[in-house]
Amino acid sequence: MSIVTSKEMFKKAYEGGYAIGAFNVNNMEIIQGITEAAIEEKAPLILQVSSGARKYAKHAYLMKLIEAAIIDAEETAGFDLPICVHLDHGDTFELCKSCIDGGFSSVMIDGSHHTFEDNIKLTRQVVEYAHDHGVVVEGELGRLAGIEDAVNVSAEDASYTRPEEVEEFVAKTGVDSLAIAIGTSHGAYKFTAAQCTRNEKGILVPPPLRFDILEEVSKRLPGFPIVLHGASSVPQEFVKIINENGGKMPDAVGIPEEQLRQAATSAVCKINIDSDLRLALTGSIRQYFNEHPDHFDPRQYLKPARANIKKIVQHKLVNVLGCSGKA
Repeated sequence: MSIVTSKEMFKKAYEGGYAIGAFNVNNMEIIQGITEAAIEEKAPLILQVSSGARKYAKHAYLMKLIEAAIIDAEETAGFDLPICVHLDHGDTFELCKSCIDGGFSSVMIDGSHHTFEDNIKLTRQVVEYAHDHGVVVEGELGRLAGIEDAVNVSAEDASYTRPEEVEEFVAKTGVDSLAIAIGTSHGAYKFTAAQCTRNEKGILVPPPLRFDILEEVSKRLPGFPIVLHGASSVPQEFVKIINENGGKMPDAVGIPEEQLRQAATSAVCKINIDSDLRLALTGSIRQYFNEHPDHFDPRQYLKPARANIKKIVQHKLVNVLGCSGKA
């Protein structure tokens, strides 16, 4: 296993009609669960770190944990699995530079909160520095609603990507991939009840993704890798476990997996997943505490939590992303 850029990953994914999973990491158990799943499925992998994760766990700790996972995989699995280490939602040149200098192989510069012209200017600045250091860059056009770490965008401030802007943006910035807004959203509460319908079980059904925008972007940028943020599906099994064990998450709803699978067969080469991992971790721990109120050893309750992260990542690699066996 080695740290690589996403360039070759995306080329193969685009041509093969699948997407690479970009999973957010915050601690050892999350990294272990993700990498163990990717090893078993022989799937290429993107481990992404938000600015919030860097503040929580520190850059050096996260990089050493990833390095440890690489060493462990080489010793136990005996084959080379490509891993891209990516900065998720970098919002300043200084943050991107710090991650590039610190060993990341990919960074995202999110200038979507700026004007179109200022977004181009900031993104171009990051691209020039990154490319000089052999690192790839993801840019963003359009704004996703929702809350996740430092990202907090209201529904009123969210906006779909304008396909007529993508060619100019890519040409002037030199980005290697582009995150677009087609109806996905950050966090576990992606949509209000008013935006959804309810099925026969009373569960919210979100509005469909704007595949018309994706199709138009793909026509304007043939062969160019597209990224979906806010693409967790918020699995109801873990929402139910959380609610049954002292939690309170009414009307948490995510993106239907069949829509993500459809996106993965088109120009979408990278799909970001974070909230689903958090739900698996939290649900496991809440259930364990209820079932074993006398236990206090963190290893006891983190072990099943890690196993559930591995389980959900394997499901995503095989059934949603379609990248199992593509490493």
